[in-house]
Amino acid sequence: MGGYILRRILLMIPTIVGIMAISFAVIQFAPGGPVEQVIAQLTGQGDSADQRLSGGGDMLGGGLDDEGGGKYRGAQGLDPDLIKKLEKQFGFDKPPLTRFGEMMWNYIRFDFGESFFRNTSVIDLIIDKLPVSISLGVWILLLSYAISIPLGIKKAVNDGATFDVWTSGIIVIGYAVPSFLFGILLIVVFAGGSFFNWFPLRGLTSDDFWSLPWYKQILDYFWHLTLPLIALSLSAFATTTLLTKNSFIDEIKKQYVVTARAKGLNDRQVLYGHVFRNAMLIVIAGFPGAFIGAFFTGSLLIENIFSLDGLGRLGYLSIVNRDYPVVFGTLYIFSLMGLFVNLASDLIYTWIDPRIDFERRDV
Repeated sequence: MGGYILRRILLMIPTIVGIMAISFAVIQFAPGGPVEQVIAQLTGQGDSADQRLSGGGDMLGGGLDDEGGGKYRGAQGLDPDLIKKLEKQFGFDKPPLTRFGEMMWNYIRFDFGESFFRNTSVIDLIIDKLPVSISLGVWILLLSYAISIPLGIKKAVNDGATFDVWTSGIIVIGYAVPSFLFGILLIVVFAGGSFFNWFPLRGLTSDDFWSLPWYKQILDYFWHLTLPLIALSLSAFATTTLLTKNSFIDEIKKQYVVTARAKGLNDRQVLYGHVFRNAMLIVIAGFPGAFIGAFFTGSLLIENIFSLDGLGRLGYLSIVNRDYPVVFGTLYIFSLMGLFVNLASDLIYTWIDPRIDFERRDV
C-alpha cells in the first residue's frame, strides 16, 4: 500500500501542473484583464481608480497623452509609460512562460502572492472566507448523507412498495428544482419578502454574536444557516439516495445473501452484517465528488443569494474582476485538495473491504 500511495502522490505533480497550465493558457485569451480593468477606471468606465491601483496616485504620474494605448482596448490617450507601469505592477511585463514558471515555483512553496485589488494576501483572503464555506459544505454533506443513506436502504428494502414510489416522486421533483430558485422562494416567504420575516438574510452570525452566551451563539449560528441549508439540501441527497438504493438492491439479489438467510439470519442481520459493507462501496466512491461539490462549487449561487461571503463568492468576484492571483491560488488549493480527497477515498475502500488491493493494480 505504501508504494501505491507514493505513486499516487507522484502522479499528482503532473496532474496539478496540467490543470494550472490549461487554466493559465485559457486566461491568456480572455479579454478584460486587470490592466484593462484599471484602464476602464481611469477613463471613467468603472469605480474609482484608487480602489484598483495598489500604488494609489503614484501610478498615475504619466497622466494623459495623445499617444495611442497600444494593445489595450480603451487605452487611447493614456501615457504609454503609465501602461508599462501597470503591466509591471500586475506582472505582465514578462513572457507568459516565465510568468507561469514563477507562479508554479511560488505555489510549490505555498506562496500565493497578494490580490491585485484587495491589498491583502491570497491565503489571508481564503482563511477569512473559509468559515462560511466550511459551515455550508460540512453541514450540507452531513445532512445529505444522514438523510440519503437511511432513506436509500429503506427504499431498497421496500422496492416497488407505496413508500418507495412516493419518496421517488419527491426526490425527482426536488432534484429538478434548482437550489438557487428554491432559495429565492425561501427568501420571499421566510426572510422578509412578501410574507414572514422569521430568518436573517445576510451573514453567518448576528452583529452582537460575540456578546451572546454560548448557547445563544449556537442558536444564532444555526438560525442564519437554516434557509441556505434547506435550499442546498433540496437536491443534495437525491443522487446519493438513489445510488444507495440501487447498490443495496444489487447486493440483496446475490447468492451470499440467499446463503445467509438459509443459515437462519434475520433480515436485519443480513442487511447490516453482510450487505451493508459491500453495498456502501459504490456510495463511498461518490464521496470525493460530493465533498468537493458541496464544499466549493455547490454553494456559489447560494452564497450570492443569501449574501454569505464564502469561497464560492470570492472565486466568482475574482473571476469577474480578473483578480488572477486569487483565481489561480484558489484553483491550485482546490485542485490539490480534490486529488488528496480522491486518494483518501481509495484508502477508505481498503479499510471497508480488505479484499481490495490497489497495490496489485496499475495506477
